[in-house]
Amino acid sequence: MSKRAAISLSSGSEGGGGEPHLDDERKKKRMLSNRESARRSRMRKQQHLDELLNQAAQLQKENDEIVKRVNQMTEMFSKFDSENNILRAQMAELTDRLQSLNSVLRVIEEISGFPMDIPEIPDPLLKPWQLPCPSQPIMANMFQC
Repeated sequence: MSKRAAISLSSGSEGGGGEPHLDDERKKKRMLSNRESARRSRMRKQQHLDELLNQAAQLQKENDEIVKRVNQMTEMFSKFDSENNILRAQMAELTDRLQSLNSVLRVIEEISGFPMDIPEIPDPLLKPWQLPCPSQPIMANMFQC
């Protein structure tokens, strides 16, 4: 086979034998296709980036809310703790006063000879599940008789 016949049998995509304007057209189509593919890829990346930024903003907002709630709870805990400490101090003071009054009653009982009903002071530390004084029923309706 001659050189010419071999060239004419080869495909046009190998570059040597086809018509030049068809090769240029194929190159332009491929180039446009590649550009369009790259543009779509950039758009997908940008859309993904936007979604991630929105998600990060939403998570930051939720995190700020959680921090705010934790700070509120910490403040409430601190308030209740200080109130509890005040109540404990008042309870200790009232317990001391009651013990003093009971000792005075015992002295009066010994001097007068009349028996007196002096109740024991319950120790809330020994039985913390029991209230030191009888509990009052809670009314469901304050206007109910």
